[in-house]
Amino acid sequence: MTASPEPFGARLRRAMDERGPLCVGIDPHASLLADWGLNDDVAGLARFTRTVVEALGEHVAVFKPQSAFFERFGSRGIAVLETAVEEARDRGALILMDAKRGDIGSTMSAYAEAFLHPGSPLFSDALTVSPYLGYGSLQPAVELARQSGAGLFVLGLTSNPEGAEVQRAVREDGRSVAATMLGHLAAENAGAEPLGSFGAVVGATLGDLSAFDLAINGPLLAPGIGAQGATPADLPTVFGKAVRNVVPSVSRGVLKHGPDTGALRAAAARCADEVRAAVA
Repeated sequence: MTASPEPFGARLRRAMDERGPLCVGIDPHASLLADWGLNDDVAGLARFTRTVVEALGEHVAVFKPQSAFFERFGSRGIAVLETAVEEARDRGALILMDAKRGDIGSTMSAYAEAFLHPGSPLFSDALTVSPYLGYGSLQPAVELARQSGAGLFVLGLTSNPEGAEVQRAVREDGRSVAATMLGHLAAENAGAEPLGSFGAVVGATLGDLSAFDLAINGPLLAPGIGAQGATPADLPTVFGKAVRNVVPSVSRGVLKHGPDTGALRAAAARCADEVRAAVA
């Protein structure tokens, strides 16, 4: 009898405890490639991505590749992403694919197969998803994540100003849309130890969020540190008692120190230490 895979939440908790509570984005913007002295082409993309993975793959808990920056190069860009996923996982890092997929029925099932099926070349430890066709539309991804030991990060309270018009809209029952999504996630994670596998994306730039119950027994992906203006010191104010479950995401704040591998490692270590100090 085949043993069930270890849930993502348990693996994430261990990785953050051992390697530090930090997620490093792999965001090969054209401007960042230029800063590294690389061309904005597939060769530059491959060199950039390989350097990041080789420098940090044995040191950070989570990588978050932004799928769009690979997709823009077509099939050759996707091939670079596939290689990065494989090599990063071989080095012990968890992969959170930032693809923000969201659809219904068979299409949502196909998105889930692409990123959450162990047989897929893009199989990732977790995937970002959008619930704004209704939380129930995510069910194919929820089911496959449970089967494969993967996780989901559902867009909850995002850092972009436009998000508020949807996420903070109030339903007929008096709850905001974001609060409703957090409630669904808390239900998914009920009873999970040491951490549930179904998380929310909550911007680190949003200030005091005490009006929302962030105690979902799951991880809280926190973009916005660095270039968007938030710092690790802001995390306790934003996340309150749920701060230990925060997965701070940093991209340019680390990547701008490349292509020197030692500088990349030092920058990631500093960020992780700053987060540890803030959430201790």
